[in-house]
Amino acid sequence: MSMSLGPIGIALVLLAALPASARTLEVGPGKTYAQPSQAAAAAHDGDRVVIARGEYFDCAVWPQNHLVIEGESAAGTVITDKTCQGKALFVIPGNDVTVRNLTLTRARVPDANGAGIRAEGRNLLVEHVRFINNQDGILTTNQPQGSLIIRDSEFTRNGTCEQACAHGIYAGHLGLLRIERTTFRDTREGHHIKSRALRTEVIGSDIADGPEGTASYLIDIPNGGSVIVQNNKMEKGPKAQNHTAAIMIGAEGVEQPTREILVEGNEFRLDGNYPTTFVYNMTATEAVLRGNRLVGQQIQPLHGDGTVSAGRS
Repeated sequence: MSMSLGPIGIALVLLAALPASARTLEVGPGKTYAQPSQAAAAAHDGDRVVIARGEYFDCAVWPQNHLVIEGESAAGTVITDKTCQGKALFVIPGNDVTVRNLTLTRARVPDANGAGIRAEGRNLLVEHVRFINNQDGILTTNQPQGSLIIRDSEFTRNGTCEQACAHGIYAGHLGLLRIERTTFRDTREGHHIKSRALRTEVIGSDIADGPEGTASYLIDIPNGGSVIVQNNKMEKGPKAQNHTAAIMIGAEGVEQPTREILVEGNEFRLDGNYPTTFVYNMTATEAVLRGNRLVGQQIQPLHGDGTVSAGRS
């Protein structure tokens, strides 16, 4: 015997089939959740987590997808000292996650790879986040179909070579690493940016050792992959650990297609008393260097295949 649900019954069935509405979870003194880790345990896919100003001696694992995690203020909302799973202040296995308006600082773990963020899922967006004095600023796992996009952020005093080297940013085998309008300062021993991504784009950023920074390369692309470096300010300092190059491509063996190398409209300054190369290309792809301004008498613009046009100071 068939039975009609009627209009109300049909509406209830349709309502049950819809996903639950996204919620806003508030973190801080007097809020529903006192610590970020408590909100991480309660969150569902698609939720928004808002963390009030303050200093949180806490870490969190975020397995949810389509999550937004944001502080009230990049300078005033600080996550510090405590790490989860021996990895990071924030461990993010979830996909399509956004993190914004936070300071992540002082991450340390026994294997010297402690990160502000350990990115383990696909497609992480980071905006207006300060990474200060961590072993790694951001460290990713391999996600060949995934991306890491960083905008308007700051990386200061990250990096170490206490064991295997850690860096300002260390991107594994991603589809895309894109960095926009972001500042790097005083990286220690490792590279400001190390990327094994299939495509790496660094646009409109400011990457500098400064007088005390001991970084190796400004940008290291160890396995090849397409590289776009445009409209950045860049500087190697007097205490740089590796004098060979500012941008190194293919030093650990070219293991993936390098469709293009474009280095355009950048200003590069050498403040150390040593010779260096602006772009050291160990791939067979022709690097195109165009309209760059090089400040310093001991800079070779290009080593390896490619062309250089206009812009030496």
